[in-house]
Amino acid sequence: MSDDAAERHRARMARRKARVDADIAAAQQDKGLLLVLTGPGKGKSSSAFGMLARALGHGQKAAVVQFIKGRSDTGEEAFFRDQAGVDWQVCGEGFTWETQSRERDVAAARAGWAVAARSLADPAVNLLVLDELTYLFSYGYLDLATALADIAARPPMQHVVITGRAAPQALIEAADTVSDIGDLKHAFRAGVRAQPGIDW
Repeated sequence: MSDDAAERHRARMARRKARVDADIAAAQQDKGLLLVLTGPGKGKSSSAFGMLARALGHGQKAAVVQFIKGRSDTGEEAFFRDQAGVDWQVCGEGFTWETQSRERDVAAARAGWAVAARSLADPAVNLLVLDELTYLFSYGYLDLATALADIAARPPMQHVVITGRAAPQALIEAADTVSDIGDLKHAFRAGVRAQPGIDW
């Protein structure tokens, strides 16, 4: 690299550092965040469980409430359930095409929300993961306004992560951070079975 190129690079990085430092200096507020991980792509729950690992790494207390999913042999549950500081609750009865009973699905959703509401009211819970919650709104199993009111009334420093496709607009507007995870390609559509350690 020539001296001129090296100097241009140094000057460009100095300008970038000044912008980043200014943004960091401007961000002075601390608050509990509402994060929504939505979209048709793979990795929404995995991202949420990555945040769970981060919280535990900082010695925080966390809770996980899984909606829809009824299986209890997932790798993430097997790992996190035994970690100190995690309350893990599987509140679904399985995918809706498996149960084939709207009445059972609605009852499971409401019972699951009662579990979630207890964590939302607990100031000792630093991070609450509400896995696949969006489906309860899409299917009409749970009232969105009620859920948003409970979330808004949580302790000020509690972080909540919600996962699932098709997050409703009101939830997106209420959130502090929203990630829309896309789907460019998936092995399942090529006939590859779900794999332990990757998909469950």
